[in-house]
Amino acid sequence: MENANRILPVDVVAALTYWPDVIWVGQKNPPDPVDLTVLPPFFNEVLQERPWWNRDWKVSHVEPGLPLEIDSDHRGHPSRFTEVSVPGMVGSGSGESLPFVARVGFAGDQLIRFQVKIGDVVLGPAVAPAGRLEPHPFARVLTGLMDLRGIPVKVMARETAKSMSTIHMLRSGRHNPEPLLIQEIAKVLGMSEADVRVIAGLEDGSTQ
Repeated sequence: MENANRILPVDVVAALTYWPDVIWVGQKNPPDPVDLTVLPPFFNEVLQERPWWNRDWKVSHVEPGLPLEIDSDHRGHPSRFTEVSVPGMVGSGSGESLPFVARVGFAGDQLIRFQVKIGDVVLGPAVAPAGRLEPHPFARVLTGLMDLRGIPVKVMARETAKSMSTIHMLRSGRHNPEPLLIQEIAKVLGMSEADVRVIAGLEDGSTQ
């Protein structure tokens, strides 16, 4: 997807970087709530510019995303940028609806990456070389959360009763998270299982 020269409005940046359940928990003076209703129009505007997008479908609802500060991934992005995955819903004019996740990368107010997942289909710029599977999007988020909390791989492995190689595969995107493992990871991260399920792209309450 081509995102060059797109500048994000101030209210969109504020909405993308607002995730009160993690950032402000336990603080005495949390900020005023941010207006998330600016995100559906923004997402719809970006999607309408994509030639493959069915314009009968529109983003109808979003929830707060999880903003992470990312070091350079050596794919032409700035040395540090913010990436956030925003869950929500899209609906068609005929009344159909599907779960939606927008993965947005930006440096300051400059949009540098925009990827969406509609149902089970991921639409956006490829990460892996042609012919190889894309890494699971949970990998980058898990790595960021572990690093932010100072949780080493060996500690995560011990607390989840998994091998270090399994945790390394989760962090690299070569292994998709499973519901039972998500439950254990949530405990170690100090987050709700429901939040981690959303980040992992699993429906809340699903079983496998």
